Formats: sequence, structure tokens, C-alpha cells
Amino acid sequence: MGIAKIECYVCERCNHKWIARNKKEKPKVCPKCKSPYWDTPRRIKKIGG
Repeated sequence: MGIAKIECYVCERCNHKWIARNKKEKPKVCPKCKSPYWDTPRRIKKIGG
């Protein structure tokens, strides 16, 4: 029995993992949370000045 590595995408917003149907193009939105910013981590809000 061998080990197979599969490349998948991970949403930075909801941590959903999925394999894209079209390997040539980068997905536009996360299929779970529908965020177009799935590949950008959330910004940390600064408290105060």
C-alpha cells in the first residue's frame, strides 16, 4: 500500500479543504463559505490609536 499526495486548496477564512475541478485556474470563491478572499488571511484589528 502506498501513500498518494493530493494537492488541495485551503480556505484561510473557514479552513475548508477541497480539490478544484479545473486544475488550470485558481478558484474564485470558497465552495463552503463563498468568500472571494479565501486565499487571504483575515486582518487583525488594532485596538486603540
